[in-house]
Amino acid sequence: MNGWMPFAVVFVTAWGLALIITPLAGRLGLRYGIADRPGGRRRHRGVISRLGGVALYLAFTAAILISLPLRSWLPPGALGPDPKEMTRLTALLVGSAFIFIFGLFDDRYELSPAWLYLGQIIAALIAIAGLVFIERVMNPFTNELTVFPWPLVIGFTLFWYVGMMNTVNFLDGLDGLAAGVAAITAAVLTLHMLREGQYSVALLPLALLGATLGFLPYNFHPARVFMGSCGALFLGFALAALSLIAGARVATILLVVGVPILDVAWQIFSRLRRRRPIAQGDRGHLHFRLLELGLSQRQIVGLYWGFSAAFGVLALTLSSRLYKLIAIVGLGVVALLVLPLISRQTPAE
Repeated sequence: MNGWMPFAVVFVTAWGLALIITPLAGRLGLRYGIADRPGGRRRHRGVISRLGGVALYLAFTAAILISLPLRSWLPPGALGPDPKEMTRLTALLVGSAFIFIFGLFDDRYELSPAWLYLGQIIAALIAIAGLVFIERVMNPFTNELTVFPWPLVIGFTLFWYVGMMNTVNFLDGLDGLAAGVAAITAAVLTLHMLREGQYSVALLPLALLGATLGFLPYNFHPARVFMGSCGALFLGFALAALSLIAGARVATILLVVGVPILDVAWQIFSRLRRRRPIAQGDRGHLHFRLLELGLSQRQIVGLYWGFSAAFGVLALTLSSRLYKLIAIVGLGVVALLVLPLISRQTPAE
């Protein structure tokens, strides 16, 4: 029983701290004017704090730090200890701290898109320096390992981190949507790592799962606090890094957050087609369009959570990389059929 105690301590610590800190962070946001007011694309009621991400970050980081002395209690793993694990953990913590602080500046001063992209790139470079990068993939057709040259390693990894951070940031448009999808993704990564015998690494997404579940009661519709850029950018970075620390589980993440990723890709294409800046916000995202079609916030969030959970189960049960690729392609085809249809029926402004 003691062997599983670290998992309970990490989860309860992250969940409990998020539950306690979130309302405090909410009050700080209102006190210092870091809050959203209704108007434009924002359709909520009243003034709502944007500092919920403070609770997400602090709860996650505290749980990880508390886990360090408890790792000797873990059950013997199926895999031997990785000598580079602490290097990757350091990169995760340093990169998370940087992008969280950068997000706080955006919440306070509303930085331009160019500055936001620069911050995301720096966070990704921190991860690369700490060996959390996409270096090799298994070819699903031949089951042979493909090792990328360094220019491709850097290019693919930058694209992965920046893409995930923007996906979560764009997804944070309805109450509880981004936090819930992040929680499901963290749960899938935790189960995958436990199944693979990566017990010490499994503590990392478990901490993120606890933090998001502690935050959600305050963020679910009607939200009393928003996560803000500091929370959305932190969650995106953490999910991108954890998927690589788990052993390049890129296909798994693509399945779990496939719908939001495809929605972001469609919005970029749509804005380029209309000759608008890709970083210019509007109400063209799928969740906003479903809201215009008459669905409630809770119904839309439930649909997203259901899709993410279903594809998460699929990712865990499909043992063949080829089958995962087929599932990803199938999801993409369905999106190409559905997204244009919904776009024609609803306005993007």
